[in-house]
Amino acid sequence: MSNDSKTGAAILAGGCFWCLEAVYEQMRGVSKVESGYIGGHLPDPSYEQVCNGDTGHAEAVRIEFDPTQVSYRELLEVFFAIHDPTTRDRQGNDVGPQYRSAIFWLDAAQREEALSVIGELEREKVFPAPIVTELVAAGRFYPAETYHQGYYRGHENQPYCAFVVAPKLAKFRRKFAGKLA
Repeated sequence: MSNDSKTGAAILAGGCFWCLEAVYEQMRGVSKVESGYIGGHLPDPSYEQVCNGDTGHAEAVRIEFDPTQVSYRELLEVFFAIHDPTTRDRQGNDVGPQYRSAIFWLDAAQREEALSVIGELEREKVFPAPIVTELVAAGRFYPAETYHQGYYRGHENQPYCAFVVAPKLAKFRRKFAGKLA
């Protein structure tokens, strides 16, 4: 949870941040989604530096949400449904540590909830391979450059958005229709 008791926060990494941002922006109870970088050693990295794969940062989104409308657990359920948590450092054609699957927890309760959700998914054998999603205490989140924020909304016909982001968004809309804003 953030300092404001009425607002929750979550930081998730699951491939290209444009995909996650496009989905969570349409989720009921989510008030803000910001693309950025986290988990690395280089202060204030640029997109180009993160894309090189040697900063240690993951592309991630910081989500602000109203816990009276959507729970942290529901955010995680969507997270695991819209990316492949079984591939290390890869989502589709996006390859490198910057595309890893990771949950950057903000407090012990988030860590425990993430462990619980992962345990349930593994017991139910939802995925054909083990989940490799990292659970990491959140460090500093660096917002991405302005042109990355809300990227899908302004670039729906751009090839990457049309062929990668749009199908994830369609999957979210089908599977989680009741969670749409």
